[in-house]
Amino acid sequence: MDAQLKKGLLEICVLSAIEKEETYGYKIISDLSPYVKISESTLYPILRRLEQCGAVKTRCMEFNGRLRRYFSITGIGKGKIAEFIEDMQQFERIKHFILGRK
Repeated sequence: MDAQLKKGLLEICVLSAIEKEETYGYKIISDLSPYVKISESTLYPILRRLEQCGAVKTRCMEFNGRLRRYFSITGIGKGKIAEFIEDMQQFERIKHFILGRK
């Protein structure tokens, strides 16, 4: 799979995991594991990019004596998911065109 396409898909998967509820890194990895393999070293740069573009917001809260960073989706993040769904519908039409040619 093309690296840029995979990067974009991972971002949408992370946003989708966060959309369900405010969550933290390890839980995101756990929630995504049945669908896609993602490591901490891949996840946290994605979360930083999403935070920088305003797609997620963060807050820190103490948990078992340590600070845990929680992520929640913003309107921008929800818009990215909606845009992805529209793009996938267009890709589906293109796929049917390509397969119909054979």
